[in-house]
Amino acid sequence: MKSLKMRVLGGAVIVMCAAVSAATFAATIGPAGTSFSATGSIITSTQFYANSGCGITVSGVVASDGSYAQINSAAITDGGVCGLPVLNGLPWKLVATSATTFSIENFGFGYAISGLGECGPSTINGSWNVAANTLTTSNQPLGGKCTVNYLSIKASPALTVSP
Repeated sequence: MKSLKMRVLGGAVIVMCAAVSAATFAATIGPAGTSFSATGSIITSTQFYANSGCGITVSGVVASDGSYAQINSAAITDGGVCGLPVLNGLPWKLVATSATTFSIENFGFGYAISGLGECGPSTINGSWNVAANTLTTSNQPLGGKCTVNYLSIKASPALTVSP
């Protein structure tokens, strides 16, 4: 019986250490509670279609504890073929995984013309350049045989990241 108690206690200690270790790798986004918008460029593709580059605008708010930023609205801008992709899966959750890396959870897009594909929702990862206040990612696969070939957005006001 004593051996079983020690195994249970040892397992609990391992789980607690893993949870604390995972928490130390996250970074905090600031300023907490701040609304922001961001603009930039996006290139997407499916097995049937690829665009050559469009504008993107997003807006959201940093969580009150800074643990993530929620992107509540997103749209692809510019005319012509840029009117085909439609962003979906909102809200997206932007998490700073370190001072220089991020993930966006629930990212997805589809097309205004049926048959071109539904993409995601998936988690995409990339780099965060705090000095330039820019998030950038490339070659991120999504469900539905789709890819975010390139995404770069610059936030206003500037966001900070603390490890």
